[in-house]
Amino acid sequence: MSSKQFSSANFGQTNAQIEVQMPKRLAHVGIENSEVSAQFSAQRKHPVHIVDLPSNSISMTIGGLLPGDRSNSHRHTYETIAYILEGRGYSMIEGQKVEWQKGDAIYIPNWAWHHHVNTDPKNAAKYLACENAPMLQNLGQLAIREEEK
Repeated sequence: MSSKQFSSANFGQTNAQIEVQMPKRLAHVGIENSEVSAQFSAQRKHPVHIVDLPSNSISMTIGGLLPGDRSNSHRHTYETIAYILEGRGYSMIEGQKVEWQKGDAIYIPNWAWHHHVNTDPKNAAKYLACENAPMLQNLGQLAIREEEK
C-alpha cells in the first residue's frame, strides 16, 4: 500500500494495473482459543475476540452475550453486519426492535444508536461481526464510537 497522499489533481495518475502486496500472514488460527480483548470486551460489556488479519478496509470480531445479558447502548461511524452463530435475541436499532436467532444476519447503519439482548436465560449467544472501521481509519481517523451515558 502506498503512503503517498493523492488529491483530485492526481486523478490522471490512476494506474492501469496494480501490484499484489502479499502480507506476511493470511490466516488467524484458533481465534476463539486465544484470550478475549480485555479493553474491547470491558467497553462492550461482553466478551469479544478480535480477528487479527491485515485487511485495510474491513474488520471482523467474534462476540457473545451471556444468558439473559445485553450490551451497552452505543453508536459508531462505521457500518456493521453481524451473523448470528448461536443463540437468539434482539437488537434495538434507533428504536426499532430487530429479532434474531442462529443463522440470521443483521445490519447496523452508521451512527445508529443500538444495543443487543440475549433473550435466552440458559444459553449464550454468539455472533460474527464485520465492519468497515479500518477503511474509515485509513481515510483519516474517521472511525468514532460513542457509548450512551
